[in-house]
Amino acid sequence: MTNRQTILDVLSGKKIDSQPAFSGLIHVTAEGLQSESLAFHEIHKDSQKMARAAASTFKLSGLPSAVAPLDMLVEAEALGAAIDFVEKREYVFPQIVKPLFASTRYLNEGYFESTDFLHKGRILLVCEAIRLLKEDIGQDAAIGGLLPGPYTLLLFLMEPGGLFAEMKREPTAVADALFHLSSFLSKVGTAYRDAGADFLTIHDMGASPGFIGPAKYEQFAYPAEKLLMTELPAPRVLSVCGNTNASMHLLAETGAEAISVDQLNDLRASRQLLTGKLLFGNIDPVATLSQGQEKEINEAVLKAKEAGVDAVWPGCDLVPQTSIENLKTFVAAS
Repeated sequence: MTNRQTILDVLSGKKIDSQPAFSGLIHVTAEGLQSESLAFHEIHKDSQKMARAAASTFKLSGLPSAVAPLDMLVEAEALGAAIDFVEKREYVFPQIVKPLFASTRYLNEGYFESTDFLHKGRILLVCEAIRLLKEDIGQDAAIGGLLPGPYTLLLFLMEPGGLFAEMKREPTAVADALFHLSSFLSKVGTAYRDAGADFLTIHDMGASPGFIGPAKYEQFAYPAEKLLMTELPAPRVLSVCGNTNASMHLLAETGAEAISVDQLNDLRASRQLLTGKLLFGNIDPVATLSQGQEKEINEAVLKAKEAGVDAVWPGCDLVPQTSIENLKTFVAAS
């Protein structure tokens, strides 16, 4: 059985003998880019370079997965946000130049009726990168499509202070805007799956109950995530950062097949709660995978497996400076 097939079996709910190590989050490395003679800023704007960069981690370390896109701003750009690709600083992810909207009302006044946003920005470029990844390493590695969650996308489009104020002043308008974004993201995710992605990761990092609080998560992010999951093709992984234990019962009810958590999550408590759901996590991408030694990586992987994860994942995107040697240790420990 190939590593890819093992991962697909896990995602489909089949019982397997051991928990594989892979990732549905961004996991490119400086060493991988150097091996392909690529600069970090250019891998976001060219489908071939994106695919080569994404595949390089598997080729060098054996970590049996690859993901596109390699930044979180593709959908925000398609909706009209200006993006700075930070060409003068190496290994800095693209950034929003300025908020696109001052209020959620702009999203609720026919914004999505006038334009075919799937053909804007880099969405089709990402689809092509996924096709190229599938052709290159798709027989051996699982290919993931990466999406922001609806609340995270809204944070990219609006100034956070203004959004938080509207959440208090106009909660219905914010909820409506999140539903519009969910429907848009479902179309993007479907396009990624049609292009060849084996699974989708919805990285709603900005919506973490640990960041906005369990009550705000339940009021705003959870209904939008639930709608998104009903419209996305399976398998779907919902990735949420921070201390999520107070809201794991809601994360489980979004409809995602798997929940990915980071190092702040109590895995044992989550495992007891997530009956019938897959649990992925939760290796610290900085302190362990980037800065840790072999012993620390082995211990972290063993701890996650003993806590009951179905797959061992980094808790978030990899630091690009993470060494290939550490990733080999990560794979070997699983």
